[in-house]
Amino acid sequence: MSPTHQSDPAKRARLRWRARRGLLENDLIVTRFLDAHETELTDEEVDAFSRLMDLADNDLMDLLLARKEPSGDVDLPHVHALLTRLRAA
Repeated sequence: MSPTHQSDPAKRARLRWRARRGLLENDLIVTRFLDAHETELTDEEVDAFSRLMDLADNDLMDLLLARKEPSGDVDLPHVHALLTRLRAA
């Protein structure tokens, strides 16, 4: 069984690195969220976060600002739940 996100420092560092975005607005929102909540994220929330980080910057911005809702590969309950937390951050 592989280590959980929280028990693996390499996984945590990789998540923080993936959070770096080209758009400053995305970077600020995502970094602020991680600063406040990274240590309490579950593996399911990390999966949702990773799926969001796979999106292009403009698509991510539209989701963070609630201009759009998740669709396709990110239209999953745990992604919706994390996005609600990100929007409130």
